[in-house]
Amino acid sequence: MPPVEVMLGADKERAPARPRASWHLRANAIVVAWLGLTVAAALAQGELPAPRWLVVHLFLLGAVSTAILIWSEHFATALLRTRGPDQRASLTRLGALNAATVAVLAGVTVGPWPVAAAGAAAIVGVACWHAVVLARMVKRALPGRFGHVIGWYLAAAGALATGGTLGGLLAAHTGQGGHGVAHARMYAAHTEVNLFGWVTFTVLGTLFTLWPTVLRTRLSEVTRRCSRAALWPSVAGLAVTVAGLLLGWRWVAVAGLAVYAAGVAVALAPLVETLRRRRPHTGASWTLAASGCWLVVALVADLVIVATRGTDGLESALEPLLPLLLAGFVAQVLLGSLMHLLPAVLGGGPARFKENAALLERGWPYRLAAANLGVALLALPLPEPFGLAGWALVLASGAAFVALAAVALLRPRGRMSPAHAGLVAGCLLTAAAVAVAMSGGDTPARHDVAPGGARTVEVTLSGMRVRPATITAAPGTVLTLRVTNTDAQRHDLRLSTGERTPMLAPGATAALTLAPLAEPVDGWCTVAGHRAAGMTLRITPTSATAAAPTAAPGAAAHSGHTGAGLDLGAPMSPGWKPYDPVLPPAPGGGTHEVEIRVKETEQEVAPGVRRTVWTFGGTLPGPTLRGKVGDVFVVTFVNDGTIGHGIDFHAGALAPDGPMRTIDPGQRLTYRFRADRAGAWLYHCSTMPMSHHIAHGMYGAVVIDPPELKKVDREFVLVQGELYLGRPGDAAQAARIRESRPDGWMFNGTAAGYDHAPVTAKAGERVRVWVVAAGPGTGTAFHVVGVRFDTVYKEGAYLLREDQPGGSQVLDLAPAQGGFVEWVFPEAGHYPFVDHAMPRAEAGAHGIFEVRAP
Repeated sequence: MPPVEVMLGADKERAPARPRASWHLRANAIVVAWLGLTVAAALAQGELPAPRWLVVHLFLLGAVSTAILIWSEHFATALLRTRGPDQRASLTRLGALNAATVAVLAGVTVGPWPVAAAGAAAIVGVACWHAVVLARMVKRALPGRFGHVIGWYLAAAGALATGGTLGGLLAAHTGQGGHGVAHARMYAAHTEVNLFGWVTFTVLGTLFTLWPTVLRTRLSEVTRRCSRAALWPSVAGLAVTVAGLLLGWRWVAVAGLAVYAAGVAVALAPLVETLRRRRPHTGASWTLAASGCWLVVALVADLVIVATRGTDGLESALEPLLPLLLAGFVAQVLLGSLMHLLPAVLGGGPARFKENAALLERGWPYRLAAANLGVALLALPLPEPFGLAGWALVLASGAAFVALAAVALLRPRGRMSPAHAGLVAGCLLTAAAVAVAMSGGDTPARHDVAPGGARTVEVTLSGMRVRPATITAAPGTVLTLRVTNTDAQRHDLRLSTGERTPMLAPGATAALTLAPLAEPVDGWCTVAGHRAAGMTLRITPTSATAAAPTAAPGAAAHSGHTGAGLDLGAPMSPGWKPYDPVLPPAPGGGTHEVEIRVKETEQEVAPGVRRTVWTFGGTLPGPTLRGKVGDVFVVTFVNDGTIGHGIDFHAGALAPDGPMRTIDPGQRLTYRFRADRAGAWLYHCSTMPMSHHIAHGMYGAVVIDPPELKKVDREFVLVQGELYLGRPGDAAQAARIRESRPDGWMFNGTAAGYDHAPVTAKAGERVRVWVVAAGPGTGTAFHVVGVRFDTVYKEGAYLLREDQPGGSQVLDLAPAQGGFVEWVFPEAGHYPFVDHAMPRAEAGAHGIFEVRAP
C-alpha cells in the first residue's frame, strides 16, 4: 500500500527533504553512541559472556529508550497525518531522558543512590510528558486508519513510568543495603514491565505498519481489529503480572502473563497473515522476523520460569531471559528497523537510496545466521566458552552492520555535516570495541606477570566469604577484579582505595580495576554484618608478604589459626565422605559386645581444612551405640594412639576408678555397664584435661530407647561438637579451649558438612532426630527451619507429645545433654537445620534436609 511506504520513509527520498530529516539523523547519532558505549562497557568491565546491570541499562535505557522516544513521535506524526510536536520540546525531552539516564547509571555504579533515584524520577517525568504529547496529537488529528497504533505507544509510556518508579525504589533500597524478598519482587516487576511493556508495546505498535512496509505489501485487513482487540488484554495482563510479582502471588502473576501472552498472540496475527502473501526477502525483513520469533520464545520461557520458580527467587532465574530479549528480540528489531529506515534518512535521491540500501544489506544472510546462532548459544545452558562464542557472534554481526553504515555515511558528498560526523563516531566506537572483543580483550584470570603488568583475578562472593580471601601480586601490577556474586543474597565489594561494585544480585558480575599496586589493599562487603562475619579480602604486594605470608588452602589446620579463615561455602575435597547420620534400630538381644579402638587420623573438618583428630573407632564422632532399657554393653577399649586415653559412658552407673582409667598406648580394658535408663547419652575420653581430648574429637553417642518408642519413617543422630584448629598441644589452641573460643562448630565432625551432602527424606514422612551436645564448652539450640516439633524428648523425659496441641521450635541442650525431636515434613524442599545460637550456626553448626516429593 504506497501511502504507508511514504509515511514510514521507504520512498522518502522521492520527496523534497524536510528539516525533520536532519533532526532524526542527529538524534539517531545519539542512539549509535549509546550502542558503542554498551559494547565498550561490556568489554571494559569483563561482563561477557553474561550482560549485567550496567551493560543492560546502557543498551535498554540509553540506546533503545532514546530510539523509542525519537521514532514513536515520528511514526505518530506520520500515521495521524498531523503536525508533529515542536522540535525544541522534542529536543528537551530527548536531553532530559539522556541526562536522567546518565544520573541513573552514575548513581547506581558510583553513588550516591539519591542521584540514581532522582534520575529515575526524571525518566518517569519524561514518560508522562511523552504520553501527554502523543495524546494531544491524537486529539487534534482527524479520524484515520492508523490511530489505533498510538494506543500502544501510550501504553508503552505508562509502562516506562511504572518501570522507572520501581527502578527508583530499587536504587534507594539497594543504596541503603537492602536485599531479600522485597528487593527480589521489585526487581522482577521492574524487569517485566520495562521489557514486556515499554519495549514490546512500542515494537508491536510499530510493526503493524512497518512490517508490511518492509515486505512491500499491503496491510492485512485484520490489522486494525487485531490491534484494538490485543491492546487491552496485553495491558491488563501485564498489570496483573506486575501486581502478582510485587505481592508474591505466583499464580496471579502466571495468570497475568497468560493473558498478556494471549494479547501478544492476537497482535502478531496480522503480521503472520501478511507472511502468507509475501515472504521475507531482504535482510531487514528476515531480521525483524527473527526478532519476533525470539519474542515468542522469551515469553514462553518467562511463563515457565515464573510458574516453576515462584516470585521470590526471580533475580537469578530471569537471567537466562536477557540474551533472548536483548540480543534476540530488541537488538534485532533495532538493527532490522535501521537497515530499512537509514537509507531513507540519509536521502540523496533514488539512486543514492538504492545504493545505500544495497550496501546495508550486503552479507545479510551471514550476519543473520551469526546473530541467531549466537543467541541460541546464549540461551542454552552450555559452559562459559559457548557463551563467549555466542556474544562474539552477536557482536560481530552488529559490528558488521555499523561498519557498513559508516561506509554509507562516508561516501563522497561534499562536506560532512555534524550529524553525519556524530553517527560515524558512534559507528567507529562500536566497531573498535567489537574489534577488541574479537582479539581477546579480556585478560585470562590468575596468571603471573612482571611488575607493571596487568592481571585479572576471578573473585566470588558466597557463604559470607570472599574467594580468594588473599591476593598477592608484584608491586606495580594493575589488577582487575572480576567479581561475581554466586550467593543467594545480595553482596558488594568495596576496597580501601575507593573502588566499589554496585550491590550485586545473585549471579551478577562487576569488574573493578585498581591503580598500580603499591601497598596492601583491604576489601569487604558493605552489607550490615557481612564484614564482621568474615566477608573480607586482602590484596598484598609480594614485597610485603615476607612479614605476612599468605596461607595455602587448609594451612589453618597447622598454624594456630583463630578460625577467621574458615570458608564454609567452599567445596569439600574430592573423596570426602560425610558421617552417616542414619540411626539403625536397636539390635535384638540383651547384651551388646563392642570393640572401640583409639585412632589418630587426619580428617577434613571444614571445607578444604584438614586437621589431626583423635577418634574412637576412626570416625568423628565415634560409633553410635544403641539399645533398650536394661541392655548390657560390654565394650573392649583399645588404645592404638600415641598418648594415654580413657573412656566414660554416661549411659552407665558405676565407680569410675577402674573402667574409666587412662590406659597407655597398646593397652586395653573391658568396660561393662547396664543401660537401665533411657535417653541420648554422651561418651567421651576420660583423660585429663578432658576438654582438650573432647576438643580433638574423642566423643560419641549412646541411644537408649524409651519404653514403647513409636516407629517413625526415618531416624537420624546428630552430635554437635566444637572445632579447634591448630596442632594438638599447641599453646594458643589450648588457651582457646580453656576460654571456650572455638574456631567453628560441627554436626557429626564437619563444619557445614551437611550443606554439601544434605540429609535426605520425603515429604509426609515422620522424622526423628536424636541430638547430643558434646561440647566441651557449649551446648546447642537445635532448630529446623520450616517445621515445628510435635514431639520433644529431653534428658529422659517427654516435654511434648504428638497428641498434644502444643508445638516446639528448639531443643535446648547444655554440654553433655541429649534428647530427640520429631516432626513431619509438610512438602518437598530444602530445610536447613541449625544451632539457633546464630554465631554458632554461622560458624558451621548448620546443615540441610533435602526433602523430595513422595
